[in-house]
Amino acid sequence: MPTPSMEDYIEQIYKLIEDKGYARVSDIAEALAVHPSSVTKMVQKLDKDGYLIYEKYRGLILTPKGKKIGKRLLSRHELLEDFLRIIGVEEANIYNDVEGIEHHLSWDAIDRIGDLVQYFQEDESRIDLLKKLNKQAENSPET
Repeated sequence: MPTPSMEDYIEQIYKLIEDKGYARVSDIAEALAVHPSSVTKMVQKLDKDGYLIYEKYRGLILTPKGKKIGKRLLSRHELLEDFLRIIGVEEANIYNDVEGIEHHLSWDAIDRIGDLVQYFQEDESRIDLLKKLNKQAENSPET
């Protein structure tokens, strides 16, 4: 299993390839706010561990193993963003909150959160009711 740091790189590489068709060291460095030399070191490790194939000056491609994990990691990230939106977390906080929690949840917890998100998305009135409850809780005096 990849470490949380490896997961961040795999997820970002997968996302870049999905969005742009390729992922360069400079793009990864910019997206993760790290130095290109750090990206090169991690990419070499991910290559060694079979998540991608890296050729210096030519770029990189994800292996089937890397694609599978990248897709799963991106789905986890998007699911957690959806969950935080549903429960009323401010949009400005969502990305950083997801980054802070995504590596600390078991896949079982992710699956249960997925069930809950699906429950709310199946009927928008459930989301409206939750928002109403949140407002009531915010307006009620503390005891």
